[in-house]
Amino acid sequence: MKTWFITGASRGFGARIAQLALDRGDNVVATARNVGPIKENLGDRPNLLAAALDVANEQQARDAARQAVERFGSIDVLLNNAGFGLIGAVEEATAEEIERLYRTNVFGLLTVTRAVLPQMRAQRSGRLLNISSIGGYRAGPGFGVYCSTKFAVEGLSEALHAELAPLGIHVTVIEPGYFRTDFLDSSSLSVSGNRIADYDGTAGAVREHASAMNHNQPGDPEEFARQLVAFADVADPPVRVPFGSDTVAAIEAKHASDAETIRKWRQVSLSTDY
Repeated sequence: MKTWFITGASRGFGARIAQLALDRGDNVVATARNVGPIKENLGDRPNLLAAALDVANEQQARDAARQAVERFGSIDVLLNNAGFGLIGAVEEATAEEIERLYRTNVFGLLTVTRAVLPQMRAQRSGRLLNISSIGGYRAGPGFGVYCSTKFAVEGLSEALHAELAPLGIHVTVIEPGYFRTDFLDSSSLSVSGNRIADYDGTAGAVREHASAMNHNQPGDPEEFARQLVAFADVADPPVRVPFGSDTVAAIEAKHASDAETIRKWRQVSLSTDY
């Protein structure tokens, strides 16, 4: 039996994973800014603790971690799932939009992680599962600012993986592609209020594409949730794992492109050494 601490558990991936973990007998600390939907979706169970948490609020994060340990005795899996998207060209995004995105996707992840790690270090065990994205491995027009937050999650996860492995704590960054969730709805995806005509063929086209793709994405969210819950039991988890054929294809394409760049520019790249 494990104890899960899940952020953003009121809907989407977080709610699905919480349900599966509860059904298999694990304890779940399900957190969200508003716990009403958590209680409505998951009911009243002895192995469930619904905790109010704004991931950017350091005191709330510490309080939720303390409540988890008081209730269940440990925190075995931290699933940093809370986050949202922003669509628009980099120049179109306002400072307020960028700061809001980073406050949740990056600083919120850091806040919750720092709140939970003292308990995991004391246990000398635990798992961090950080939800990134296909956009955490390669960026594209229209999602530049969002992708930059997920690039940050990838870098933090790689460093945490190296820092925490000697303490018995595993860290994996999870890279889902497009799954048939509400991520492309306004509840999860903000659209920059600015629109510059010069970007109509790039970021502007992506705005239209995202709307058309909503609820037509290739990935099955139920299967993703099942695979992720099972992944929490893997004995020697990797530092990153992609989910979805689109993510795998994007990673392979980027590897091929990078290999070609190195081949073409190798002499220039090596020429700067003493």
